Amino acid sequence: MLNFCSLYSGSSGNSLFVETDNTKLLVDAGVSCKKIESALTDINVNPSELDGILVTHEHIDHVQSLGTLSKKFNLPVFVNQETLDAMPKQKDKISENNIKLFKVSEKFEIGDLSINPFSIPHDAANPCGFSICGDKKKLSIATDIGHMTNDILRNLEESLFIMLESNYDPEVLRCSHYPFQLKSRIAGKLGHLPNEMAGKTISHLLKSGLKTAMLGHLSKESNFPELAYQTVLDELIANNYDENSLSLSVASRDVHSKIIKL
Repeated sequence: MLNFCSLYSGSSGNSLFVETDNTKLLVDAGVSCKKIESALTDINVNPSELDGILVTHEHIDHVQSLGTLSKKFNLPVFVNQETLDAMPKQKDKISENNIKLFKVSEKFEIGDLSINPFSIPHDAANPCGFSICGDKKKLSIATDIGHMTNDILRNLEESLFIMLESNYDPEVLRCSHYPFQLKSRIAGKLGHLPNEMAGKTISHLLKSGLKTAMLGHLSKESNFPELAYQTVLDELIANNYDENSLSLSVASRDVHSKIIKL
């Protein structure tokens, strides 16, 4: 089996869960340790049974309780060197034995999962997304993307499932209370992915076998779940998508998703 669950997803905090019969992984720990423990318990997963935590990048909404979780449950942390160096407060909490370094674009294994990290354009030290293979199936996680690239698309192709950023609507962002500098950062080349581009990306991936997509990392101030969903759906319809060919949902910022079984 290969299962996925979004525990928390949004500009306020992110943590995802992936499992096979023999391996359990957390991807990011961007909310409190208490919240992550609660969500895992709710889906019948004991945090002490985790085989590790994958880290996409060092921003607080992805690593808030990383060090605490690792220390409390003696969990390995899989991270690239640049990201590790960019989060000294978390690094200091993780025992040296639990720091497992990887290089972006080099595959590695955790249990019976094959992990392929790939670079993403974002204003962080060395941010990455992940394609994860298990049980001869592939799922991908791609958030915090300033703009879509051909290299990212190549890494996402042949995924049965994708957790894809759908962070903002340009018009809602423009009218939001954010200061101009933050608006420019979000919409910039190293910021976040807008709804329409999420739709275009999913339309492309349908051609290589995508069956399920979950929109994630929505902004609280410059997006709405219904708007993200409808914008992506409109883009799919414009590309002659068959409504029976894809299951589309939006991840909640506060409540875990259902378990996606691939």
